Amino acid sequence: MRKFLIALPLIVAAPLLAQQGDKPQLQGVADTARVAAGTYAVDSRHTQVNWQVNHFGFNDYFGLFGDVTGTLQIDPANPSAAKVDVTIPIASVATSSQGLTDHLKTPDFFDIAKFETARFVSTSVKVDGQKAVIKGDLTMLGVTKPVELETRFEGAGNNPMNKKATLGFHAATTIKRSQWGMTKYVPMVGDDVKLRISVAFEKEG
Repeated sequence: MRKFLIALPLIVAAPLLAQQGDKPQLQGVADTARVAAGTYAVDSRHTQVNWQVNHFGFNDYFGLFGDVTGTLQIDPANPSAAKVDVTIPIASVATSSQGLTDHLKTPDFFDIAKFETARFVSTSVKVDGQKAVIKGDLTMLGVTKPVELETRFEGAGNNPMNKKATLGFHAATTIKRSQWGMTKYVPMVGDDVKLRISVAFEKEG
């Protein structure tokens, strides 16, 4: 009996040790051969638009938008014909300060009472390997202006939770907020706004 009690922890731990010995595998791999043609919907829970702006020349502060929706239409045989249409709920803006977040929602900045969303619609895609330049129109505060996104393909595979075919991308650009009529406090609060986008798309159907 004593020997059994001594060995019991090893018996219980054996399956766990075996699992730890297996190398975990990422589901998403940066392999364009994994991309299936079709229409994909934004995975809203795992997509963010992050922004960065300078404050009085002292430092930068950051914020983000979530709950993004939209679609990607893509055919790996003709990736330059891909189309992106994404809507960003401006009311979802968040920062590390509740006071700042509340101020950003006022007419000084996003004026969410009048303008609930922003929208980006692609007009062209130029592909270079796993990178692409996506040009499109960004509508914000009732103004539409062209924007160019430097985009990188991050991975494709099946989501291990819902089994849906998923594509992931990172994109970046810098815009001047004054071009969309957001001129309050320029240049004390910077006109240049850096955008960093992390987006996942799940295949429909």
